[in-house]
Amino acid sequence: MLLVQFTNEAGARRVAVLEQDQLRVVDGYASTYALARKAIASKTKLAELAAAAIGAETHSYEAVASAGRLLAPLDHADGAHCYVTGTGLTHLGSADTRDAMHKKIGGDVETLSDSMKMFRMGVEGGKPAEGARGVQPEWFYKGDGSVVRASGQPLRMPDFALDGGEEPEIAGLYLIGDDGQPHRLGYAIGNEFSDHVTERQNYLYLAHSKLRNCGLGPALLVGELPLHVAGTSRIIAADGQVRWEKAFVSGEQNMSHSIANLEYHHFKYGLFNRAGDVHIHFFGTATLSVADNITVLAGETFEIESPVFGPALRNRLDRETSTFTKVNAL
Repeated sequence: MLLVQFTNEAGARRVAVLEQDQLRVVDGYASTYALARKAIASKTKLAELAAAAIGAETHSYEAVASAGRLLAPLDHADGAHCYVTGTGLTHLGSADTRDAMHKKIGGDVETLSDSMKMFRMGVEGGKPAEGARGVQPEWFYKGDGSVVRASGQPLRMPDFALDGGEEPEIAGLYLIGDDGQPHRLGYAIGNEFSDHVTERQNYLYLAHSKLRNCGLGPALLVGELPLHVAGTSRIIAADGQVRWEKAFVSGEQNMSHSIANLEYHHFKYGLFNRAGDVHIHFFGTATLSVADNITVLAGETFEIESPVFGPALRNRLDRETSTFTKVNAL
């Protein structure tokens, strides 16, 4: 099942099940958040609750998308109660990339860079047996709900940034129950947009490079993630021509960490188990246009798609003027 959030022509919020181009509205719920809260309270599977509440109202997905009325597939009314985070060095990549990476991490561990040491740790201990704890992944914070952009909305790169590049990733979408229990609603395709030039200056700049917008959606895949997910990432020039294109793979078959291990090392912190909070957690990637020396220009569009997640995620790159006000001492 694919769930989509949008606004109708009158500006009212809707959540719907996407079937081909048709959005079938779920009656009685104005948001995925409300639907998920009810599923938790009634101890019902999200897909079952949504399917049982489908009404007669329908919309054309293409018409909604063309009008710019798509919303992120999960959000919180108060963006401060939505954490956007991620993990890196989790993907093995294509067969060629995988072979090259294994050669890099072979031999004496002391000769490896810190990043390669962490990658090797994931390969050796990122998929523990059921009930066991695996090694910790690289972890980062992107922001709160205010940084999330729906398909069709621009990703804004601040003027102090050195780069604005895509990262085609799968994100886990979560809601914390009233008892502090995390619940995974499902997954969405995402663009974990980052400043790779800043990060390459020094890996300790990773935290700075991640504090950016991100793209999410347009659909929430309810249920389990396939072990193998294939997709395509593109950079589309302002004239509509594809300037760069590359296939990417994800899913546990292509990862050095299991989803369960990544989730454990995020939600093990009490801070992330606050009742009612939303979490959007990116799982990483092995495919980047910056690796092919591509610099994305303002006015160009990122397009990330995978058949598993339905319609493509599209976001134009914009530049914005940053504002800094000198701190006032009281």
